[in-house]
Amino acid sequence: MHAEFFLDTNILLYAASSNKSEQRKRTKARELLAMEGGGLSVQVQAEFYVNATAKFKIPHDQVVGILESLEAYPVLAVTESVFWAALQIKNRYKLSYWDSAIIAAAVELGCQAVYSEDLNHGQTYAGVRVINPFV
Repeated sequence: MHAEFFLDTNILLYAASSNKSEQRKRTKARELLAMEGGGLSVQVQAEFYVNATAKFKIPHDQVVGILESLEAYPVLAVTESVFWAALQIKNRYKLSYWDSAIIAAAVELGCQAVYSEDLNHGQTYAGVRVINPFV
């Protein structure tokens, strides 16, 4: 399983958002989703589901439909090796566990970049460069 870039949860959330104040971010997020070469993790799927249904109040069936539309993407399971790699990344870079698990999953998928607004734009963690597409 391989991907060129990894999409963090916030990309999926902006793509699904109906908030008019986030129109620019929604457009950019949808452009990223339309690109070939992206990858996800089960963690991202779960975070998207929880936030989309709880915070954005998007109905369950609609969120499931969105996730099903992403089935062509490689999706990395949260494995024991990803867990241990995330702990090493957390310790080395002083990130949260969840952000470290994103980086670890991207590394495991062979990604060169992670699209996210939650990490430092332009910084490289464990060989993966973070790109904030909204700057």
